[in-house]
Amino acid sequence: MVSIDEMAVFCKKKGIVFLNSDIYGGISGFWDFGPLGVELKNNIKKELWKRFVQQRADVVGIDGATITNKKVWEASGHVSSFSDILMECKKCKKKHRGDTLVEDTTGKNVDGSTKDEILSLIKKHKIKCPDCGSELKTGKSFNLMFSTNVGAVEDDANKTYLRPETAQVIFTNFKSVQETSRLKLPFGIAQIGKAYRNEISPRDFLFRSREFEQFEIEYFTDPEKTKCVFLKEVKNMKVNILNSKDKFSVETIDGLIKNNTFKNEWHAYWNAIFYKWFLDFGIKKENIRLREHTKKELAHYASACFDIEYKFPFGWKEIHGNADRGTFDLDQHIKYSKKELTYFDEETKRKIVPYVSSEPSQGIERALLAFLFDAYNDDKKRGNVMLKLHPKLAPIKGAIFPLVRNKKALVNLAKEVYDELKMMFNCVYDSGGSIGRRYARADEMGIPYCITIDFDSIKKKDVTIRDRDTTKQVRVKIKHLKSNLEKFI
Repeated sequence: MVSIDEMAVFCKKKGIVFLNSDIYGGISGFWDFGPLGVELKNNIKKELWKRFVQQRADVVGIDGATITNKKVWEASGHVSSFSDILMECKKCKKKHRGDTLVEDTTGKNVDGSTKDEILSLIKKHKIKCPDCGSELKTGKSFNLMFSTNVGAVEDDANKTYLRPETAQVIFTNFKSVQETSRLKLPFGIAQIGKAYRNEISPRDFLFRSREFEQFEIEYFTDPEKTKCVFLKEVKNMKVNILNSKDKFSVETIDGLIKNNTFKNEWHAYWNAIFYKWFLDFGIKKENIRLREHTKKELAHYASACFDIEYKFPFGWKEIHGNADRGTFDLDQHIKYSKKELTYFDEETKRKIVPYVSSEPSQGIERALLAFLFDAYNDDKKRGNVMLKLHPKLAPIKGAIFPLVRNKKALVNLAKEVYDELKMMFNCVYDSGGSIGRRYARADEMGIPYCITIDFDSIKKKDVTIRDRDTTKQVRVKIKHLKSNLEKFI
């Protein structure tokens, strides 16, 4: 597997990701997505939305604002407790996250540790500044939210924040969405959008940045009806799991429910279907696992949480989180807003504060990074990199090549084919260099199918389709080309 730095270089070279404002030296933690990157990112979002919103009768979507009334963040607890431990070097003045320093030095996960515990570990292990080796100042809590001002007057009354997560606007819109969509429990509300966190020390390329996109679902259930009606779809599915006692095993979802690892059937179900989504779109089963949070590291709102982790070159890291949030958020917003955010059950004539039995939270950039690492294949036989992305995720689906560029009849037919295909698929036309060089370029861009127009194409009205992964080639009539590509993809 290539290193994270090598992946960053590859992404810049191929037009996937660029450092934001690079001509001015950049700004740490902010990234721009190039021609290939924006297509890949959009395809990931499209497939998430299709499977978990459009193809489900029990989930609807919203698109909320990224700036809200600051009382939202007071109610959610972000103003008072959304912070990391900031450590500053006495000599070079570089700033570092306390938990990251401890984890890098000891190799142990310290999620959920208090400020005093982190500072004690830094002292115990005599941790110095990783940049210059000097002493560190006493750490302090640093709130991760970006603050901003709304309106012409800059004062505390007009202060608010860029949202650090997409979840809260789902809760504040809960009543409006439920009533207008006429949803019955159980149901989910989904959203894809930007979130912002003022990370002390962004690092590992796209993995930890200050601006990113999330796909989140809040799945609401009746707290008295705990049986998941969809569980049979996944009960026999096997997953790799690291439990809260740091023990690794391969288990079925049903087995994890029976041994009480999952205490909530809905939570088990939603973890399983997102785990399956990653496998379906190309992540190798040996590179993915569930990890159960320990009680110590659970967020204040969660009674249980599981991460889907990917085996990056810098270790097993979270690419998806899924918490059982209970009624915490709706209870908080009821308390702070003095508004009724309950659900009336017509059948039992009860007023219910719905229970969030599962909150799938998916970082788009982290998913993109995992897919890139699993797809990256330095093929020594071909002599080039082959980006083996799932065809549905591939930024470009087809490349159209005239065999040679100086024969007008070939070029004209190739452009006709391109003009026809681009109405259905994202395609490119390429006539530069040898056919072998063009195949190599397409492989590096992750293009699954190359369509070559040769001299036989003029007479027989057919083309050659070359498969990226196998390099096998088949002849297909031009009139059947669209239907064949649609089937392949």
